[in-house]
Amino acid sequence: MYQEYIWKKYKTQEKQVNTFAENYKEFISKGKTERLCVEEGIKLCKEAGFKELKDVKELKPGDKVYAVNHNKNLAAFVIGDKPLTEGLSILGAHIDSPRMDLKQNPLYENETFTYLDTHYYGGIIKYQWVSIPLALYGVVVKKDGTSISIAIGDAPNDPVVGITDLLIHLSGEKLQKTASKVIEGEGLDILIGSIPLEDEDKEPSKKAILKLLKDKYNIEEEDFVSAEIEVVPAGLARDFGLDRSMIAGYGHDDRVCAYTSLRAVLDTPKCTKTTCAVLVDKEEVGSIGATGASSMWFENVIAEMISLTEAYTDLKLRKALANSYMLSSDVSAGLDPLYPSVMERKNSAFLGKGICFNKYTGSRGKSGCNDAQPEFIAKLRNIMDKEEICYQTSELGRVDQGGGGTIAYILANYNMNVIDAGVPVLSMHSPMEIVSKVDVYEAYLAYKAFLKNM
Repeated sequence: MYQEYIWKKYKTQEKQVNTFAENYKEFISKGKTERLCVEEGIKLCKEAGFKELKDVKELKPGDKVYAVNHNKNLAAFVIGDKPLTEGLSILGAHIDSPRMDLKQNPLYENETFTYLDTHYYGGIIKYQWVSIPLALYGVVVKKDGTSISIAIGDAPNDPVVGITDLLIHLSGEKLQKTASKVIEGEGLDILIGSIPLEDEDKEPSKKAILKLLKDKYNIEEEDFVSAEIEVVPAGLARDFGLDRSMIAGYGHDDRVCAYTSLRAVLDTPKCTKTTCAVLVDKEEVGSIGATGASSMWFENVIAEMISLTEAYTDLKLRKALANSYMLSSDVSAGLDPLYPSVMERKNSAFLGKGICFNKYTGSRGKSGCNDAQPEFIAKLRNIMDKEEICYQTSELGRVDQGGGGTIAYILANYNMNVIDAGVPVLSMHSPMEIVSKVDVYEAYLAYKAFLKNM
C-alpha cells in the first residue's frame, strides 16, 4: 500500500503498536551509546536463543548466532536452507548518534567552576545543546586494563550536567551572529561542579571533583587519556503528543531502525536464505575505523560462517556478498509543515505513512550516493504489496538544499543490491527527535516481510 496514512489500519490493533513502542522506548532509553546498544542487543539475542559465533564449531540450517566487535558492532544471523554462497538477506543499521565526546584532557577550572572540554561528534546544530540537561555515559579504562562504566544523569536521583548560556539581557551582540556562530565548538564545555575542596588554594573546585571521582569510581585525572565518555541528552524516551501518537527521544537516528531490524531477525523463523541484522558504528562521521561499515569486520564474519558450513575459499565469500540483498535501515527526514521550503513535497517522507524507501541519498547531484537498481525496487514493491505493508518513497530535501549519506554505498561496493529503507524523523540530529509509533511498527513488519520473501 503506497503512500497512505496508516493509523486507520491499526484502529483495531493499537495495542500491538503501543506494546512494540514501549519495548522500543526502553531500548532507546537504555541504549544512549553504541556500547550500550550492543549490550542491550546481546540481551535480546540471548533471550531469543542465539549463541555467540565464537562458541560455535559448525553451522547448519536453523542455527541462530551473533557476533560482536569491539563492543560497538553486533550482527545476528539465522542460518537458512540455502548455502551462504547464494547470498543473505541483510538489514544494516547504525547505532551511533550525534553527541559530544570528552577530549582526552578535558578537566579544568575557571572562576571556581569545574568544566569538561568536549569535541562534538557528527552533525549537530550546536545551539540546540545549550541550556538543556545532559548526561555522561561511557567507559574509563585504567592502565591495568580495568574498565569502569560511567552512567550519570538518568537514574532518578542522579545529578545532571550541562552547558550554560548567556542571559537575554546581555545578548545583544551575540544575537547579531549567524546561527552557526552563536555557539561555537570550543564553547561546548560542560559545567560539572563548583564546591571548592577545603584547604586548597589552587584549583580547589577541580580538586574536589577529582576527589569525588577517586572516591566513587577510582578514577585519576590521567585516566581520561584512555576514556571514552559521551555527553548525551538526559532523560528517557517519552510519548509525544496529547494523543500519544509519537515518540520523543534522543538517538532515533538510527537506533529506531537498529531496534526494528534486530527484532525482525530475532522474530523471524528460519528462512530459505540466511537472514542477518548488522549494527555498525561511526556512520555519523563517515563510517570509518575498525567499527564503521568500511571495516573488514563484517566481511570477516561472513568468511568465518562459510568456513563453519563448508570448505572456505575467497571466491565463495565474494559470491555470498555479491548475491546478497540488503536494506540499509536508516531514517529519512520527515516533512515538517513548519519548514516546508526545504522539501519537495511529492518526493518527501511523511510521519504516519509507514516505512520510507530512498532510491538514492547523497547531496547536490547525488554525490556520495548509492543509487538502487530498479529491478531490486520492483521486487520490494511486490513484497510490500503482497504482505500489505504501507510504504512511501522520498529523497532528502530539495536538490540544492543539502543532503546526506548512509552506509548503503559501502555494502553496494560488494556488488550486492542495496537500498535505504527506514523510519521518517522530525528534528533529526537534535537532542529530541520525533517519530510516529505506527511508522516504527510498520518498519518492523516491512523488515520481516523482506527477510521472509527476498
